[in-house]
Amino acid sequence: MFDPELLTTVLNALAAISGWEVLASLLGIAYVILAARESQWCWPLAFISTLIYTLLFWDGQLPMQAIMNFYYMGMAIYGYFLWRRHGTQEDDLPISSWSILKQLLFITTGSLLTFVLAQYLIYADFSNNPYLDAGVMVFSIMNTFLMVKKVLQNWLYWIVIDAAAIVLYAQNGYYATIVMYSIYLILAVIGLLSWQKRYHKVD
Repeated sequence: MFDPELLTTVLNALAAISGWEVLASLLGIAYVILAARESQWCWPLAFISTLIYTLLFWDGQLPMQAIMNFYYMGMAIYGYFLWRRHGTQEDDLPISSWSILKQLLFITTGSLLTFVLAQYLIYADFSNNPYLDAGVMVFSIMNTFLMVKKVLQNWLYWIVIDAAAIVLYAQNGYYATIVMYSIYLILAVIGLLSWQKRYHKVD
């Protein structure tokens, strides 16, 4: 049955979407597509996208997301020069795979940091979604390092992180960003399959 109130809600939400958010989302999608192809040019797009998001999230009272994107800006610069340093061929930095022990240490460390940071956010009343806000930030920051180093499992972690981010941004009204992270989720699966194929081919 047609619900006019639901339609009005959807239209109001679409009208509230910032043009800057849309631009940042599009650049972010392009970044992941290029990263899945191991192109060094993913990093300049990531830098611009995260610069915009740093300002948007700070203004929208999601401080952990603002800090996360500020960190992304630095990692975008580092990632570009690291990938470029390995020669004119964009895939000269080889894909590596982490052991189960390293992955367990990664998950345990991220979970502990998430808990501690969430407790601080609750105490200081800085976030409407302390655990999601902290978790998405902590694991995104840690996992970006894995992507820069071309660790195969980074795509597995992005799948989980992206799903959590969709919930976080849905609860805070960042609708264009929800679309971006939904596409991220699909691209993370594609990236995982693509990198697995290249890793085993080299191996």
